[in-house]
Amino acid sequence: YKPSVSPEMDIMEYCRKEWRGNTPVAKRMRKGYEAVAQKFASIRRIRGDNYCAFRATLFQALSHTTQLPGWLQSEDFAVLPENLLSKYDWIKQWQLKQKPGKKMGEISDEIKEYLILLRKKWKNISEIKDPLKKQEACDKLFKNEEEEYSLYEALKFLMLNTAIELYNADKNGRRVPVFSWLLFARDTSSNPCQLMHNHLNHIGHSGGLEQVEMFLLAYALQYTIQVYRLYKHSTDEFITLYPNDPEEDWPVVTLITEDDRHYNIPVRMCQETML
Repeated sequence: YKPSVSPEMDIMEYCRKEWRGNTPVAKRMRKGYEAVAQKFASIRRIRGDNYCAFRATLFQALSHTTQLPGWLQSEDFAVLPENLLSKYDWIKQWQLKQKPGKKMGEISDEIKEYLILLRKKWKNISEIKDPLKKQEACDKLFKNEEEEYSLYEALKFLMLNTAIELYNADKNGRRVPVFSWLLFARDTSSNPCQLMHNHLNHIGHSGGLEQVEMFLLAYALQYTIQVYRLYKHSTDEFITLYPNDPEEDWPVVTLITEDDRHYNIPVRMCQETML
């Protein structure tokens, strides 16, 4: 068993271990880590299994949460699967990681359970006032593999729901964020049904999140995801925000990537930064 979120390690020590050579790439990575180290003291490695974007984002969100987000409090939240199924028959083709081959008609109750689990865990952790105890609760949750993967299924379903909302808004002539056009401009996802078949059903199995899907995740959670993209150091894409025009009241989580495929998390903000 590999831990989902490894214990924290000094960020520059980690960098020296990973990037020893003198190639242009190694030099750029070291510069990138030095820039991150101005703000954060440590790094925690995230297990890479095509869920790492979910794992890093959710872990960071729960580690800092102080209240249950509004969308998790809505009365319709738990009945989302049956509401969507009543409108879109194609959702029956949804694939669950734990139950490949089972169709959505049979698993709608399970997705409902996963959504309720997400709300319960988020509520419990948000109510813990002591930062150390909050961290312990997060560590414990991310050691429970079954619960952890259930939460990712909930996140994927929320992304599908958000995609459907954006697609319908655009069709009805309402303003949508630019990434929504890009999402549905792909040959493989020109509508939510294709997005599910060709992308969401594969996340965690054969692929992780693509860039445009990072925007979708941010919108589904109503969080701004700030990413240090180390290989883009010294360009204006070094720190990328998803979405790039975030709502002011959205909380922010910070991730680190070396290649836009695998994500780790920086922890322990340096004192002077906080002041």
